[in-house]
Order: sequence, then structure tokens, then C-alpha cells
Amino acid sequence: METFRFKQFEVQQTRSAMKIGTDAVLLGAWCEITDSTEQVLDLGAGTGILSLIIAQRLAENSPYFDIEAIEIEDEAHTECVENFDNSPWNEHLFCYHASLIEFAQEVEDHYDLIVCNPPFYKNFDSTEITSRALARSASFMPLQHIFAAAEKLCTPNTGELAIVLPYEQKEEAIHIGSVHGFTPKRILNVRGTANTPFKRVFLQMGQQDSLLVAEDLIIETERHKYTSEYIQLVKDFYLNL
Repeated sequence: METFRFKQFEVQQTRSAMKIGTDAVLLGAWCEITDSTEQVLDLGAGTGILSLIIAQRLAENSPYFDIEAIEIEDEAHTECVENFDNSPWNEHLFCYHASLIEFAQEVEDHYDLIVCNPPFYKNFDSTEITSRALARSASFMPLQHIFAAAEKLCTPNTGELAIVLPYEQKEEAIHIGSVHGFTPKRILNVRGTANTPFKRVFLQMGQQDSLLVAEDLIIETERHKYTSEYIQLVKDFYLNL
């Protein structure tokens, strides 16, 4: 069984089509949480890694929090549930087996923070609906649906959405967010090394105007040698940092 060990928890990733990667770990470590963050929703949980990182962070400050997640793919949902159950925060974690649209239509709860590491491959062959294709295809969780769901499910006025996307979708996401009442609060532009183009953008968006904090992050100085800024963000989670 394929196990990824972190400092305070383990994640099984045998069944899930999408394995643990930098995006989810960095989003969980980077997104801003406050003393009033108690109800969190993870859209498209996969193995559950993003929820587990946020659970570790929330548990450091208060025992009063709940994280709910949704996952549409059968095997990934099963694995996510197992990872939640085996974690130190199992009483605070729950994963629904549902699509984004189903969940948004049926649930009346509100969340202080919604997090999402969505699929983003747009060139999808609908004749090949494999688990990995489902996990990677933006067709199953387009930005318009993510922001519409966030508009309905975020705590009115104060709820926020934190999301990671390919860098080239940055302006599109900001535009779609504005249509649904969200304004960028924090932006992190990420590149692998100093000599490579920006690859990812991390956005945290709120429902009220605020002073925008925009930063750049370089992950490595060379292969497997990480920058101090990246280490500072993720050192509480990875075993060898």
C-alpha cells in the first residue's frame, strides 16, 4: 500500500488517481486561517491531503472546528474517508461522495473558508472517462461552478475561497470571481526555479475589498534544494524539512 508520511499524519494514495503533489500541500500551508475560521469546505478532496493539512493548522489553536470535503470519484472518496478516519483529527473531518453541483444544490450550510485544488486540464476526451481523466479534467469542476458554489456556500460577507490554478488562468479566475462577488485578498505567484516561468497562482479571495498582498515564490534553487521561503511555508508538514 502506497503511504505518504507527514510529520503528524499519514496519507494512503493507492486508490486515488491523483497522487500527492506540491500544489495541495502548498495551498494548505499558505492559505490564511484566522481565529474565526471554524467551518471549512474542501472541493474535490482526492486523498484528503489538503483537508488534513488545514486540520493540523486549526488544531494548533482550537478544538472547535469542522472540515467537510466532497469527492466524486469512487475510489478516491473511499481512500479519503480512510485517511480522515486514521488521522488524529478524525472527529473533525467528513467527506461526502458527491459532485460539486449536487452538493451546492442540496447543502444549506455556510463555510468560513472554502479551499480547492481543482482539476485543470481542459483538453478532455469524454470517451475515456478513467479515474485519472476524471481527476484531471476541468470539465468536471469548471471555474464558473467553483465560484458559483462558493458564492452560495461561503459565510455571507466574511467567507473566503482559496484556490490554486495554472498561472495562465489567473486573470480568468479573478474575473469570474468578481462576477460572483469575490475580490483577491492574497496572491502567490509560484515558479519552480528563478529561471523558469511562473507555473501556478494561489489566490485567496474574499467578499469585501481589502488591501491586496501579492507575492512571488520560487520553490527550488536547484533540483531538490529548496528555497528558505518555501521551507518556511511547508516545514511543519514534510518529514524531511
